[in-house]
Amino acid sequence: MDRDTLSFFAQKYIWWKSVEEAIKQLGRVIAQVMNIGDFDDIQALEMLAGTELLKKILNEAEIGQFSSRSWSYWHYRLDLAAVDEVPAMPARRLD
Repeated sequence: MDRDTLSFFAQKYIWWKSVEEAIKQLGRVIAQVMNIGDFDDIQALEMLAGTELLKKILNEAEIGQFSSRSWSYWHYRLDLAAVDEVPAMPARRLD
């Protein structure tokens, strides 16, 4: 991803950190755009990052990174799940 776009996403979607601090966690920035990004930003992200990276981010998602709506949307959009077969979201396990 080009640094200007990444910096833009970091500033817009990881507002509680400095841009420099946020872009050190590329996966976190991408996940945040995937979760709460507007239509134009999601389109730009998909073109820049590519579907394979987005699939990787989704498959490695941490607890709380995605809302249930975004979780389902991305599984369908990236062809990772059939209708009504979206995997469970990451959750804490109490052992």
